[in-house]
Amino acid sequence: MNDLPMPTAVEIPTERLRLRRAHDADIDGLVELRTDPQVRAHLGGPRPRSVVEQYFRTNGVGVLADRPGTYVIADKESDRLIGTLVLDRRSADLPGHVTEEGGELELSYVVRRGDWGAGFAFEAASAALRAAAGELPDQPVLVVTQTANERSLELAARLGFRPAGTFEAYDAEQALRVAELHSFGPAAGLGFRGALARGRSVGEHPVR
Repeated sequence: MNDLPMPTAVEIPTERLRLRRAHDADIDGLVELRTDPQVRAHLGGPRPRSVVEQYFRTNGVGVLADRPGTYVIADKESDRLIGTLVLDRRSADLPGHVTEEGGELELSYVVRRGDWGAGFAFEAASAALRAAAGELPDQPVLVVTQTANERSLELAARLGFRPAGTFEAYDAEQALRVAELHSFGPAAGLGFRGALARGRSVGEHPVR
């Protein structure tokens, strides 16, 4: 699985956002994402603030900044952190796959609670998938989230992901959704304003 191709874009602009690598000025926002009970409601609960702060004091943002397919979702004008987005390979050791060998691309994201409802997750996810479709071969892309996370499932549906089953993990039922990467390419023809109208108000809930 380590040999499977990954997205290589370092920065992806959208109309309102910039998907970029993390830097040290993002640490306060990254701590908030990991410690906010509402943001973490379907992600195993909040982490202790002291533990998260100590982690970033010790490690900085290098682990995030150096990983292909891992982005900070930032405001295009102010560069303020709005959330994070990851397009990575789902480990074959985890449950939830649509191929025998595993290693499918998997989309996940979180948005700060104060930025919920503005369609940022939809805008960022659409841009990241479109960029990946422009450079990688066609292949399945997964979204995995708790079945209780209804708004994330609605967002996945608006992006074009379809149901592919359920399974138990992390003491909760998980929903598996799948789409084909080529469906997000230029030939898909979905303009941003129309896409944003479809995705607005459901971009605030994280996918696990």
